[in-house]
Parts: sequence; C-alpha cells; structure tokens
Amino acid sequence: MAGVNPFRKGRKGEKGPAAGARSRDENAPVPADPTALPAERTTGALEERGRAASLAAAVGRGTRKGRDGARKGLTTVAGRIIDNAPRIPVRDLATLRRQFPGLTPEELADKLVSGATRGTATVGAGVGAAAMLPVPPAMPAELAAEIVGVASVEIKLIAELHEVYGLRPPGTRRQRATAYLTSWTEERGIDVTKPTTVNAALGGQMKRELRQQIMKRTLRNLPNLTPFMVGAAVGAVMNRRDTKKLADKIRKDLRARQVPWDALPHTEAMPDSAPPALPPEDGR
Repeated sequence: MAGVNPFRKGRKGEKGPAAGARSRDENAPVPADPTALPAERTTGALEERGRAASLAAAVGRGTRKGRDGARKGLTTVAGRIIDNAPRIPVRDLATLRRQFPGLTPEELADKLVSGATRGTATVGAGVGAAAMLPVPPAMPAELAAEIVGVASVEIKLIAELHEVYGLRPPGTRRQRATAYLTSWTEERGIDVTKPTTVNAALGGQMKRELRQQIMKRTLRNLPNLTPFMVGAAVGAVMNRRDTKKLADKIRKDLRARQVPWDALPHTEAMPDSAPPALPPEDGR
C-alpha cells in the first residue's frame, strides 16, 4: 500500500521496519515521563493526583446523590400531601355559621384566617424548637413534617374560604380535595365555572407543580435554619406571614366571584363529609 512500509524479515531473522524506512510516528513528541497522564503527555499541564483527585471525584458523586435525594424527598412529601388532602376535615357553610353566628362573610373569613395563621405558627414553632436540639441529620425530616403540617392547615383554610364565599366546587369530597390541592399549589382561588380548575387530575403536570410549590416553601425556610437554633419565634413568625399572604391571594380571587348567602341553596350539608366536630375556638 502506498505510503506504508510493510514489516519484513530483517537480517537476523527479526521482524521490523525495512532498513532505511521512516516511521510515521518518528516526528511525534515523546513525553519526558512515560508514566504521565494523557493530558500531561499532550499539554504538559499538571493534574491533581492522589487525595485531591479522589476528593474531587467524591464531591461530584456527592452532588449527584444529593440532587437525586432532593428529588426523591420532594416526591415523597408531595405524595404525603396528596394522600392526606381527602382526609382533612372541612366544615361546610352551615356548620361555620352555626359555630360563628351573626358574622358577615368577611368577618367569618377573618376568623378562619386568624385561626389558620395561629395553627401554622404553632407548627413552625414546634420545628424551631426541635431544631435547637443537636441532631442536624433530623432536620430534613423535620422540615418535611412542617411542610405537610402547614399544607394541611392551609388546604383546610382554602376549602372553608370557598364555603364562606359560596363557591364550593362540585363533586365528591375526593374531587373537591383535588381542587383545593390545586388551589394551594397555584395559590389562587378555584373558578367553578371552568371545569378544568375543578376536575384537575393528579397527573404529571399537577405533581410537578406541587413539587415546585414544596421546593419554594422549603427554600423560603432554609435561610432561617440558623436563627431557628436560637429559638422557635422565627418559625412561628415566618409561617404566620406565609399563611396570611396565601389567604389574601385566595380571598382576592374569591371576592371577584362571590355568591351571596341568600342566593345559595338552602341545603348546605356537604355530601361524603364527616360529621362536624365540636366547635373550635377562634376559628380553628
């Protein structure tokens, strides 16, 4: 073949390139250190070896595991919230009016918001107190428990605000729970005139939005982990603030579509609902 010198037998019976033949690699640079790494043979640059290289590899593996662990944790918390939503006890309008007689819709809504903010503040204070203990590995579990607890209080608030403003979504208790979960995830009131907002299926998109909402709540709490170590007051204040902001958004949406109480059907009992509990104090 042209340009290639085939191997042939030498004078002493040894195989090798023909006498006078010029190897194609003759002009290639020869590394000074035959044991050099590939990058060193081509660029002459030094690479980290030994413990430094092992540490860098370990950090890379740790980052990947941390990312996978965070995604798995969000999925687990989202699953717990989804499973818990239909079990949250919700009072219908008739029950609320019996428990708080003589109040207007706005006054009743104020009572509900006040009770919910105290509830989420209590959850935050409990996690803040637990964070004072010297058990850092338990913090992810404590944060997850806080998010699930706060979500339960806020979903109950959203459901009862829809009752107060005469905008109970149609369907069974489980279907309504799905609608309220959507409302909590998107931080907006349900438009009962749009079936897509009422009959939202817990498909891939809904679960992704729920994980994003959980991540947003978690990230809001992370900068306050250090203050948590000095007491539970920060957790209480932060949760109270977030619940109040959520309630303001929901009420703003519901006021635009509010149905007066005298225009609602006389039968206000919710189908598939549990018997009402004893009247709680201060809207809770």
